[in-house]
Amino acid sequence: LQKPISAVVLDNMRLALLCVFKVVLLVSTGRIGDAEEGGLKEGKGSAACPVKLRPSAHCEEEEDCPYQVTLPPLTIQMPKKFKMLEKTMKELHSLRQTVNKLKSSCLECKQQADQILQKDSSEGPGPDPTSNEQGNKSQQSTSIHDMQIKLNKMSSSLKNARKEINSLQGRIEELSLLNMKNVEAMVDKKVKNLTGVVSSLDSKCSSACPVITSPQFIIAPRDCSDYNVLEEKKNGVYKVTPDPKNGTFDVYCDMESFGGGWTVIQHRFNGSVSFNRTWAEYKNGFGAVQGEFWLGNDKIHLLTKAKDMILRIELEDFEGVREYAKYEQFYVSNEYLRYRLSVSGYSGTAGDALHFSKNYNHDQKFFTTPDKDNDMYPSGNCGAYYGSGWWFDACMSANLNGKYYHKKYKGIRNGIFWGTWPTLSDEHPSSYRQVFKTVKMMIRPKKYAP
Repeated sequence: LQKPISAVVLDNMRLALLCVFKVVLLVSTGRIGDAEEGGLKEGKGSAACPVKLRPSAHCEEEEDCPYQVTLPPLTIQMPKKFKMLEKTMKELHSLRQTVNKLKSSCLECKQQADQILQKDSSEGPGPDPTSNEQGNKSQQSTSIHDMQIKLNKMSSSLKNARKEINSLQGRIEELSLLNMKNVEAMVDKKVKNLTGVVSSLDSKCSSACPVITSPQFIIAPRDCSDYNVLEEKKNGVYKVTPDPKNGTFDVYCDMESFGGGWTVIQHRFNGSVSFNRTWAEYKNGFGAVQGEFWLGNDKIHLLTKAKDMILRIELEDFEGVREYAKYEQFYVSNEYLRYRLSVSGYSGTAGDALHFSKNYNHDQKFFTTPDKDNDMYPSGNCGAYYGSGWWFDACMSANLNGKYYHKKYKGIRNGIFWGTWPTLSDEHPSSYRQVFKTVKMMIRPKKYAP
């Protein structure tokens, strides 16, 4: 049986359409070259498709060349833009090849990197680029390893040093023993020689040699009490060094009165020296230590700072009455503290004028001069009013630096004054003022033994 002609024609047209569709698919997938070489094939089990795709005429490279599809018994004319589609597909094909080459190159790079990493890991610990934490751990392990090496080196060095120290100690002990033996031998020899000399002197001397019981030279005496060791004790000018950092200075030493060892800090007996002086003069001292003088607040501070001192004040009026006041504690601060007075522990016959009353108490008072007001008087300067430098309160019950009067006077009590003097009770405010012939202030260490 044979198919009718119309059925055959329809089958051929169906086949032609299928082949055209495959051509379009091939073009879209970049396989146009296979079609140009000699036809298209379906997949396995399919019949051959006798389709040919070729230009309809000779065309230049840049021209839009018309293509035709030959499908026996049909020939289909394709549009001119089909050439551009072909060119685009070729470029896509070349791009795909380039991408494939890049992929293969990347694979090779990766393989090389893996080989390098494996080699590094086999050689020793190193940082892992894929993990910061592992890298830190490996660095820590490396640093710990280095520290262990250093520690081992240090321990070995310490062991060696200990061995050397032990050996040196042994040598030192040997040397010390040798030296001691040499010294002992030398001393024994000297003793034998001295014994021989003494024996020879004993045979020559008819009487015993005088024995010197006390040294005649003193190194850096701090005050007059240190001169008490001298065999001959005389009043006079001596050098003292209460503080080596502040040098040596001259003082007058009373080595005969009341057990001796007294350092005189003030003396008045004829009025030849004025005591109406400035702060600087009282600071450094004025007058001559053989005559009337004030030793100086800086020097008094150094003397009372070096040792615990007692103060003795000797007073005599023009009637020949003599009294004294003694204080078991006496200290003068430095200039920064304005030479503040600390005095206590009274005993004596002149009365405690330095602690007269609550309003007239010279203890713990600052030093005041006519040009520097440090007193407790709110309305003026006691130093300027009484013309002297002293530890004024507001103002005074004692002032041993007042003006020297040769006889009794009237008016402002600006002379030498001691408020507890026995005869002052008979004095009327309008009568003549008490005057003093001699005044002496001297200090000595509390632990002094005559």
